[in-house]
Amino acid sequence: MSVAASLFLRQAATKRPSLPPGPKGLPLVGNILDMPSDKEWLTFAQWGETWGDICSVTVLGQPVIILNSAKVARDMLDKKSAIYSDRPVLQMGGELVGWKNTMVLLPYGDRFRRYRRLFHSLIGSQSAVKRFYPAGELEARRFLRRLLIKPDDLSAQVRITAGAVILRISHGYEVKECHDPFVEIADLATEQFSLSTAPGGFLVDLIPALRHVPKWFPGAGFRRKADQWSATLSEMVDGPHNFVKQQMASGTAQVSFTSTLLEGKCLSAQEEFDIKWSAASLYSGAADTTVSMVNSFFLALALYPEAMKKAQSEIDTVVGNERLPNFEDRPNLPYNNALFLEVLRWHTVVPTAVPHRLMQDDIHEGYFIPKGALVIPNIWKFAHDPRVYSNPFEFNPERFLPAKGRVPEPDPREFCFGFGLHLADASVFISCVMSLAVFNVSKCVENGVVIEPVHGNTTGTISHPEPFKCSIKPRSEKAVSLILAEP
Repeated sequence: MSVAASLFLRQAATKRPSLPPGPKGLPLVGNILDMPSDKEWLTFAQWGETWGDICSVTVLGQPVIILNSAKVARDMLDKKSAIYSDRPVLQMGGELVGWKNTMVLLPYGDRFRRYRRLFHSLIGSQSAVKRFYPAGELEARRFLRRLLIKPDDLSAQVRITAGAVILRISHGYEVKECHDPFVEIADLATEQFSLSTAPGGFLVDLIPALRHVPKWFPGAGFRRKADQWSATLSEMVDGPHNFVKQQMASGTAQVSFTSTLLEGKCLSAQEEFDIKWSAASLYSGAADTTVSMVNSFFLALALYPEAMKKAQSEIDTVVGNERLPNFEDRPNLPYNNALFLEVLRWHTVVPTAVPHRLMQDDIHEGYFIPKGALVIPNIWKFAHDPRVYSNPFEFNPERFLPAKGRVPEPDPREFCFGFGLHLADASVFISCVMSLAVFNVSKCVENGVVIEPVHGNTTGTISHPEPFKCSIKPRSEKAVSLILAEP
């Protein structure tokens, strides 16, 4: 072998692996023109079909890694969490608006670990969340009453209930029936979070230097918008926290996440800051996702009446019609659990999650993943992967039930929920199963014409069903008496 050939083979053997494959970019700007601005999970899934479960693009020199497989995501984000747990600096949502202080955008470090400890101590397990079951059942009952009175205003009733449940838990606050200020400001703030953190939503996230553009400069409307959204966020964080402190000072505070952490302690300014923002993380992380999940549940009932009837039949058999279902009934309601899981899989609430940021170079499945790369798990694809879920675009709760010759398909909660898994799971389930016990949900009929609901996803980090109409009516007079009965 010649010297030249030997050197070539040696260089080839030591050559650094390449980035994962992906669409070819342009000089200097890379794939900036390929990045979707709407329903990015669909584009990412198409890339996955072409280039594989791990694909990549580069935007102005920033590598972006897209994961289109739950297994790959587990192998990278869970098994290598020590180097994949950091969060990127999101200029619009994180720096300019201020969401960088919440758990979802907090960089990996001491504060991140403190937040995790606070959450784990109070909501980190199913047994820990049980203390909040009575509050969840009470607010679910109130939801039924509101829905009985205003069945045509489903979305508003769902929002009130989601806010009521989480504000009781996070701050011991009981919401007002109409136009509650804390619920309204939180709804606005979480909507702004979704818009400000969506991949490709703002150019400043791709060109960070733009954050220094003067607010009066042409094209700097994002700066003025960030100031407005930052004021909304501050109001959402400070209002409930100050409420708890005032209640504690007067001796009337209810037990909550915040009061438990503040009670009888001499706290530094940093410790109180952590408590305030971790409680806000709990609220902001659960409220809007809960709204999306419950709305999608009602949409599914309208679209798939046979699934609703099977769930109601199971409730009638197990619970009867003399009381409403409660948390203790859940282990005996396997079809209702399966229906809940299928809705969660069918409508992906957080389609792409918040990006992770790699803390050091890594080689995974032969690909080079450089330090600083953004890693985006395409959760929508995980939930619609035909290698994992048979006929993934078919609505089929039975996929999660054991049957002769068939193993139940994987539980989607593993990748659909974040740090509030047990809390969100419990609060959504109880509202849904109580609703099934007393209401029939169907398609609306207007002027003799059936209005067909359409299942679509809104764009944003948190994705809601697109607006739809449905008919919600009590199952019987007995159901009405159960709704109106005092707990």
